[in-house]
Amino acid sequence: MTQSIRYASASETGLDGPDQVLPADTDTTCNVDGKVRIKLDSNGPNSCMPLSIPGVFMKTVKLYPDHIAIVSKPDNNGKRTMYTFREYEFMVRTVAKAFLKLGLERYHSVCIIGFNSPEWFITELATIYAGGLATGIYTTNSPEACQYCAEHSRANIIVVEDEKQLRKILQIKHNLPHLKAIVQYDGKPIEKDILSWDDLLNIGKEESEDKLLSVLKTIGVNECCILVYTSGTVGKPKAVMLNHDNILHCIRILTPILQIKDKSEVIVSYLPLSHVAGQLIDIIANIMIATTVYFADPGALKGTLINTLLVAQPTIFMGVPRVWEKIYEKMQEKARSNGIIKTWIAKWAKAQSLHYYTNKMNGIDYKHWGYVFAKWLVFDKVKAALGLNKCHIFATAAAPINIDIKKYFSSLDIPLIEVYGMSECSGPHTLIDVKEYSLYGVGRTIPGLYTKLDNIDEHGEGEVCMGGRHIFMGYLNNPEKTEEAKDNIGWLHSGDLGKFDSKGNLSITGRIKELIITSGGENVAPYNIEQSILSELPYLSNAMVIGDQRKYLTVLVTLKSNMDEETGAPLNTLTLDVLKWTQSIGSSAKTVTEVISSRDAAIYEEINEAIKRANIQAISNAQKVQKFEILPHDFSIPTGELGPTLKLRKNVVLKMYADLIDRMYE
Repeated sequence: MTQSIRYASASETGLDGPDQVLPADTDTTCNVDGKVRIKLDSNGPNSCMPLSIPGVFMKTVKLYPDHIAIVSKPDNNGKRTMYTFREYEFMVRTVAKAFLKLGLERYHSVCIIGFNSPEWFITELATIYAGGLATGIYTTNSPEACQYCAEHSRANIIVVEDEKQLRKILQIKHNLPHLKAIVQYDGKPIEKDILSWDDLLNIGKEESEDKLLSVLKTIGVNECCILVYTSGTVGKPKAVMLNHDNILHCIRILTPILQIKDKSEVIVSYLPLSHVAGQLIDIIANIMIATTVYFADPGALKGTLINTLLVAQPTIFMGVPRVWEKIYEKMQEKARSNGIIKTWIAKWAKAQSLHYYTNKMNGIDYKHWGYVFAKWLVFDKVKAALGLNKCHIFATAAAPINIDIKKYFSSLDIPLIEVYGMSECSGPHTLIDVKEYSLYGVGRTIPGLYTKLDNIDEHGEGEVCMGGRHIFMGYLNNPEKTEEAKDNIGWLHSGDLGKFDSKGNLSITGRIKELIITSGGENVAPYNIEQSILSELPYLSNAMVIGDQRKYLTVLVTLKSNMDEETGAPLNTLTLDVLKWTQSIGSSAKTVTEVISSRDAAIYEEINEAIKRANIQAISNAQKVQKFEILPHDFSIPTGELGPTLKLRKNVVLKMYADLIDRMYE
């Protein structure tokens, strides 16, 4: 952020929206109707004039009116409904008109709670067209959490998927003074005064374009259009304010580095749309570069995702680490049923792929005959079985991923591109360049964005700070937290610790707030220790290091267990690969309860030995783990240890197992 800059002005864009820059004299605001300046460089990625989300959508419709934009999940007869960009934008306008008729006011929100669907997309974009704030609510939220988001964002309208989500809203609607309408988009509402999706469309069809056009003229690219609520693992969730330019600038700078082409990409929508990554990749990229989006069914994360992948044949696929881990586990199960010859061929092929990617990491991009042959013989078939044979971008984001998982997929010619960012920077900030693949770290800063380390220590580690046009406006109505996150010259302080290597690649080494300070005053970053333990013993699914204000470090671990496919809750039974391992070391345990109740000597000894091996890598005695305990079940969303984006809620775990933790320090 050292080169000369100027600010986009109303004189360049005019004062007749939606692609206008409204007058502003600040880079940060917490006010719902606030505007911020947009910094432009004289050349390069940051020299592009800002555009609005409606402006971009209208442009795409003119260019590709008959291209398929979105494809619904199968109905009860197995049929999918397809919408062209012309049809899609018409529905957005229709719903926007209905929202205005129902009383949506400028700078008030429409809250959306439900699984990914055309209605979710249409609601978000219609809200923005109508001058409101599109606000996603996680489907796992309690009624109280839904109330907080709706009340805080001054929701005029709430759109729910089904009766299950509707019941939450009906419990709290009397506490929402701004609420004027509730819409249920799946099924016919049985409750009085609840609108169906067809009711909403009929209202919009009866309205003229006049009011919508007049609202569109008032929209500015530098004012808030999307609210993303943080998961609220500590305290109340914060509402991240993102404007049109924040969001669109991310897609603009990603397309060249990922070699994404207009009208060529196919995406499967299944990750939560209330999270910034889902909105950016699924909704915004779709209208900006004319992708085709297929919707998975609600059971995607419970095993049905493969069905959609096989139909859609995506060219871009992004999964959070837990998704890649589940695919890995399923593939490991299948591999165990292979005969001797198939196993030998697979082992040989994996070695060829790892050799190719190891060379690529060292700057040698040469496809030797073994790799080419293995690709034809094995990898293309594996990808076809997963529905990923047309995919050229395999991405992982939202949480750290184990290095062993990345190595495994590289051995199958599926190089996982790790993306690093957060809601406050509209999603991505660094990524592994596809041309310079690496298993390590989270890559380089995306061209056009800026990274610096603050308060660097003797190991070269410091707080990761980010700058660029993608940095959020502020937290809605929360100047104190905004000031903590965004300094007076626009740098976003991530709260993550990181360091650069000689090539400029960033590695995240921990969280400042998660730093453990032992009673002896030693600062310990638990992340690397946890990953080291998991690498030493792949039959563990989670490891959580403890030791703040304690004399020494301990760790809580979970064994890999089966999951209930309906609820996603962990079962007591151990997975097949864990069972084979337990048998190989002389244990007869088949459930987590059996392991813990008998304190199974063979299993406890193996975990102890793995921790000893991990301790060898510790830089001091204070960073060595002294004791461990196995928890009675794996971490999950239903049991409360994981948040809606599958991030670990350490504070919840500390409370749940306080007695067990205290016993390790007796």
